[in-house]
Amino acid sequence: MRISMVSIHVTEPAHAYRFYTEVLGFETSLALPENDVFVVSAPGQDVGLLLEPSDSALGEEYRSALRTAGVPVLVMSTDTLYSDIEQLRANGVHFVSDVFRDASGEAINFSDSVGNIIQLHQGAS
Repeated sequence: MRISMVSIHVTEPAHAYRFYTEVLGFETSLALPENDVFVVSAPGQDVGLLLEPSDSALGEEYRSALRTAGVPVLVMSTDTLYSDIEQLRANGVHFVSDVFRDASGEAINFSDSVGNIIQLHQGAS
């Protein structure tokens, strides 16, 4: 068995789709704008990320609670943390933390512009 798709709740799926593809560089796996259905994937990966409309009370409560607690809904890894930070800043991404370090490496949290905190992490060398 392997993971083929995961989902995150977003406030505006079409806006989220543009952010994940145009700002983060994800690729389109499925786009059905007439149904507000968008699935993206990181380049070179086959795990889909469903940008799920947060139109149910349960989905909105979950998304909102994570954001309020400062908990990332998604962790992405990189080998070039500081250059990725500069590129994201140049693309107008809003960071919600400074770079922090723990036993696993270094990370920074940013907003995906549709209600979620995303973490960018570089493992310890």
